[in-house]
Amino acid sequence: MTENVIPLLRSFLVQRYDQLKQRLALRLGNAELAEDALHETWLKLQRSQSIPGPIATPQAYLLRMAVNLAIDVRRAQSQVLLSDDIEALMNELPDPAPGPAEVAEARSQLEALDDLLSRLPPRRREILLLIRLEGWSQRDVAKRLGIPVRNVEYELKAAQDFLFSRLEPKSGGFS
Repeated sequence: MTENVIPLLRSFLVQRYDQLKQRLALRLGNAELAEDALHETWLKLQRSQSIPGPIATPQAYLLRMAVNLAIDVRRAQSQVLLSDDIEALMNELPDPAPGPAEVAEARSQLEALDDLLSRLPPRRREILLLIRLEGWSQRDVAKRLGIPVRNVEYELKAAQDFLFSRLEPKSGGFS
């Protein structure tokens, strides 16, 4: 049967903390990171249910554990962006929202389109809107209106010809 060595490791860590910290700082090249790694080692020992033993050299075991935890801490720190870094990156991105000029132009085009649609005969307008805006098939529109599919095709073409003939080629607007 193996014994649980967690109490032994915790006791060793407390008794030899300064010595472990010094050796770890030399190994990691950073006293602060060594301190953080030993703290994480202590926490890991607190959370662990058991570590099977025996362990021949508790100091080497704790140092290896702390080095591994320090590596994990460094990886986590290198993947985290500070809020200032995130804000700087966000400020470099162009704003995808349209500006006031684009919004005004789009509204103007919508008003012009609405005016053109109001000039269409009611059945022609309904056919155009059902097919192009609502996504209905020509067959379904013909069934709804009780007319042949050929009439739907004709009305749709006439509505589109009317709208396209009034498009301004340069600005993309309507006349």
